Amino acid sequence: MRRDVFQAIADPTRRAILGLIAVQAMTPNGLAEHFHTSRQAVSKHIKILNECELVDQVQNGREIYYHFNPQKMKEVADWIENFRKLWEQRFDKLDDLLLKMQ
Repeated sequence: MRRDVFQAIADPTRRAILGLIAVQAMTPNGLAEHFHTSRQAVSKHIKILNECELVDQVQNGREIYYHFNPQKMKEVADWIENFRKLWEQRFDKLDDLLLKMQ
């Protein structure tokens, strides 16, 4: 089953992993140190993020480092941007209406 980006970022642990690797590339063991869960559980989260192309993996010797893929997250941001604009317009209309009522 192919997961989509929104399924991946719906989980708080995966969002935390993205936050960590957005700052610097990390190994699965390095990531697991930040969570109160097993390395296997963290690896499962990484696998989902990798399937959704939110992370890239680079082999360096025996270690695999995971890097944040900002381009994939930009696709999410672009999709959300339309909704942000819509809500801003609605709030602007509400502000205008409230000012007229004063």
